[in-house]
Amino acid sequence: MALIKEVKGIFPVFGENIYLAENATVVGDVKMGDNCSVWFQTVIRGDVNSIEIGNKVNIQDGAVVHCTYKKASTIIGNNVSIGHNAIVHGCTIKDNVLIGMGSVIMDGAIIESNSIVAAGSVVLEGTVVNSGTIFAGVPANKVKDLDEERINRLISGISENYVLYSSWFIDED
Repeated sequence: MALIKEVKGIFPVFGENIYLAENATVVGDVKMGDNCSVWFQTVIRGDVNSIEIGNKVNIQDGAVVHCTYKKASTIIGNNVSIGHNAIVHGCTIKDNVLIGMGSVIMDGAIIESNSIVAAGSVVLEGTVVNSGTIFAGVPANKVKDLDEERINRLISGISENYVLYSSWFIDED
């Protein structure tokens, strides 16, 4: 069973059809929507500020979602995939976004809808990733525009796959 812990009297709140891996950690002021999955060794730590997570969000193995004390909460929209070992910190990620494996999203960054942050990228503090684009690199910059096919395949496709994958584990419980 995942570690679910209160901080200063505030417990995480979960929607319906949620999968939390046995060694995932979710603490404090975290609100999560429906059809979400939090995978192995992931940490979602709402101890110093709030974290809001929409519907159909998957946060993959080893990822860290945190916020900044008295400065920056973390907001994650609907239909978002956060890749393995990514760090999402004090930022806003809007709907229909793919955050690639090993990426770092820093305080005050805004990742607009229908966009991708490529694997291994570092989105610096205050950066805006424009809707319909792919950002990559260290520091991350726009590398190309996204077409409808890539949005459907890479963003919606991965999100749908993770709802399926999590159902394999939920059915075991």
